[in-house]
Amino acid sequence: MALTPRAAQQLRRLRARHGELMFHQSGGCCDGSSPMCFAAGDFLTSEADEHLGDVVVPAEGQSEGFCVPVWMSKEQYARWAHTHLTIDLVPGRGAGFSLEAPDGVRFLVRSRLVGAAVPAASCEVPPAAP
Repeated sequence: MALTPRAAQQLRRLRARHGELMFHQSGGCCDGSSPMCFAAGDFLTSEADEHLGDVVVPAEGQSEGFCVPVWMSKEQYARWAHTHLTIDLVPGRGAGFSLEAPDGVRFLVRSRLVGAAVPAASCEVPPAAP
């Protein structure tokens, strides 16, 4: 699991406003299939959810780095278990419940099969379309 620099920057801003954070991706329709960012504890996970691990948000300037736990519904995870996930940030409004929505941006998961050959030139996530 990875994080693009622009997603990390947004997470630093959100943490400054809301404290500790978490992601959850339900796999539902519409915005439910996007990773949604919440203040830690504002979204209650259950046995129907899988903790995928934590994304590490690197330090920038005077702030320290921190981790954000990432959860996904087990049903969704069954489909994505063999993929490498990268959380990115793109322009546009996403889920109204996700903390980044008022900033006019939304988190997005990019995936590729684990073990899939990735040409060196494509290791960097391309910039978002205007």
